[in-house]
Amino acid sequence: MDFLIVDDDPTFREGATLLVEEEGHYAEAVGSGEAALTRLREDRFEAVLLDLHLGAENGLDVLSDILRAHPGMPVVLCTAEGTVAPAVEAMRRGAVDYLEKPFRRDHLLTVVARLQRIGQLDQRIRRLEQEVSESRSGSPEPLFDFSTPAMREVMDVLSRAAPTPASILILGESGTGKGVVAREVHHQSDLRDRAFVTVSCPSLSRELLESDLFGHTKGAFTGAVKDHWGKVRAAEGGTLFLDEIGDLPVEIQPKLLRLLQEREYERLGENVTRQARVRVIAATNRDLKQRVAEGHFREDLFFRLNVISVTMPPLRARQEDIVRFAGHYLRHFAAQCGRRFEGFSDDARAELMRYPWPGNLRELRNAIERAAILARGQTVHLADLPLELRAPVEPGAEAGPVDTDEILSLDRLEERAIRRALKRASSLAQAAQWLGIDQATLYRKRKKLGLSGSDL
Repeated sequence: MDFLIVDDDPTFREGATLLVEEEGHYAEAVGSGEAALTRLREDRFEAVLLDLHLGAENGLDVLSDILRAHPGMPVVLCTAEGTVAPAVEAMRRGAVDYLEKPFRRDHLLTVVARLQRIGQLDQRIRRLEQEVSESRSGSPEPLFDFSTPAMREVMDVLSRAAPTPASILILGESGTGKGVVAREVHHQSDLRDRAFVTVSCPSLSRELLESDLFGHTKGAFTGAVKDHWGKVRAAEGGTLFLDEIGDLPVEIQPKLLRLLQEREYERLGENVTRQARVRVIAATNRDLKQRVAEGHFREDLFFRLNVISVTMPPLRARQEDIVRFAGHYLRHFAAQCGRRFEGFSDDARAELMRYPWPGNLRELRNAIERAAILARGQTVHLADLPLELRAPVEPGAEAGPVDTDEILSLDRLEERAIRRALKRASSLAQAAQWLGIDQATLYRKRKKLGLSGSDL
């Protein structure tokens, strides 16, 4: 925890700071109520230890000022008076506890444990509120049937690893549900009542990503107009999910390695080392071994992340799931549109099974959302599905279950789907939407295949 100690006695401030830090917490001390309010505006603290007598200032008045400016801030009043009256008045004004000066280590530990329970309860309330909000919005993501053959081996490994603090690496193509599985691991762990925080590694510039991950202080870089706590702090005591870790800039990788090995980090612009109690789950659609060989990913970081690793099978290798997931999406988007569907026609169902789904679940979700909006009747027909699904099958992409030879040519399947989408789409954004991937990913894949803008 991060404590702000407010006392006008420099000897007590120094002693209390040392005592708090010896117990593995961060402490900062100021000598007046005005200085305390200034630091609370500038930075984030989890609790305040406040002296009752601050020279000419009354600690109870400072307590009221703190709670007025920062409602819910846990404040512990410290008093040298051996009477109950000041403590009762402090509790009446909103203090969560009090300590008699000079306090002993065991008394401090008791109060800190109580503050940690309060923090955990607040965090749990926020998580439950978020879950209720998500439930009301109706998340379209399907619940995986973890008993299906393609997923049974993956979830067996993850279920055994979930209760441990080990880092987990989830591999697989874009759109296979790596984030959903990461959240399932969190729910199966002892951290299920704590925060689950996601960081999308390729979404920001290096500097902004580092700030988003670790936080920054005011003036750390252009545009840093105030202090900011990062996702590591937000995930304290819970799970930090690093999505698309293969795209993490090389400059940030040593800091992530330090976080994993030493459980320490520093915000941009400050030299204060902070402790982090987070469980890290990472995911990527990249070949990390190849990234290591190319010098784009640190080998030591790869080994540290790769304690437990699984590979999510693509949707085309899980044909028993396709129609079930399509039905889930259809029910979701039908409810959003205020419609009722009986299901899919035979030809639509056959096409859903035949198509290779290079965009996996994202592409399937987009296809079903389109069908739910445009279908004329209560049954989704082949004509209601996107045009690329109804295109003639090219040689080497025959209908039917995918065999071993076909699995070995997934790159060719993806290339054909990309070429087909680029040829038929009116823009890169539309092609990306059809494929179920983001525009930046499609741009990189198009460049890798040697395709130009004229292919649209």
